[in-house]
Amino acid sequence: MLTDLPTRPFGRTGMEITRVGIGAWAMGGNMWGPQDDEQSTGAIRHALDLGINWVDTAAVYGNGHSEEVIGKALAELPADRRPLVFTKGGIVRNSEGARRIGERSHLRGELEASLKRLRVETIDLYQMHWPADDVPLEDYWATLLELKAEGKVRHVGLSNHGVEELKRAEALGHVETLQPPFSMIRRETAAEILPWCNANGTGVICYSPMQAGLLTGTFTPERVQALPDNDWRKSNPEFQGDRLTRNLMLAGSLRPVAEKHGTTVSTVALAWTLAWPGLTAAICGARAPEQVDGWIGAATIELDTDDLDAIAMAIADTGAGEGPSRPRA
Repeated sequence: MLTDLPTRPFGRTGMEITRVGIGAWAMGGNMWGPQDDEQSTGAIRHALDLGINWVDTAAVYGNGHSEEVIGKALAELPADRRPLVFTKGGIVRNSEGARRIGERSHLRGELEASLKRLRVETIDLYQMHWPADDVPLEDYWATLLELKAEGKVRHVGLSNHGVEELKRAEALGHVETLQPPFSMIRRETAAEILPWCNANGTGVICYSPMQAGLLTGTFTPERVQALPDNDWRKSNPEFQGDRLTRNLMLAGSLRPVAEKHGTTVSTVALAWTLAWPGLTAAICGARAPEQVDGWIGAATIELDTDDLDAIAMAIADTGAGEGPSRPRA
């Protein structure tokens, strides 16, 4: 789809993507409390109306439900309005927990199921969600390369893989994209992964850039306590004790930067990730149209040197998170 928003080259894929895209994990419903599918499709339509040109999901999100929601939204759009669709495979979740499976026939079966749920003939980007427990990386990466060669997917990448794993995969065939976690709180990706991807032409879309809501400026200890019992954040260490206190202090410290730019805390948190060399774009979760409005400004905003210095100081003062705190000048 055409967009008036700024775009960036997505590695060497040839795709030009907006600096932020809509993430659909919460649209799956499980692990995030109750969800309204009409609100989810409304969020997708609203993001597209504002110029966002890609959506990210995975087969395991709601055990296929997130892909079904996206498929419904796509079916209601004319062809020239449809966004690029990125999804992931390799995880099966049931009552006993999650298993990471990379066996060839399993991945092929997962892909066929994703194609049906998304109601598309070809997926723009297919990624291995996590390193597999059952087969070596070389096996499942070879399968993804096969799927690309057969035309079932246009591009292939990895998610949640480290530098040594990236090197092993690259030796077999180019790793076109990577999807790691990255935020002001979880900064480890900036140390080695982003430089490697930048040097090797691998496009990077990060997930949880607002740290599951902690960096939106709207979270409070009371809100954490009120989360549904099936919301994974309620038991996550970043949402508990001293870490929660430090994280909320960091979010609060972003308000002066947000006021300077006439924008939201969420937008500043996103713009900070986008200031790092090697990062193409950020995945922004939303399951209601108004949530999109909280971060859409990051599609165009640029932080300056003073902003990055102030944020680095706030990270040091609050002691929130781990990893490098400022991109190189």
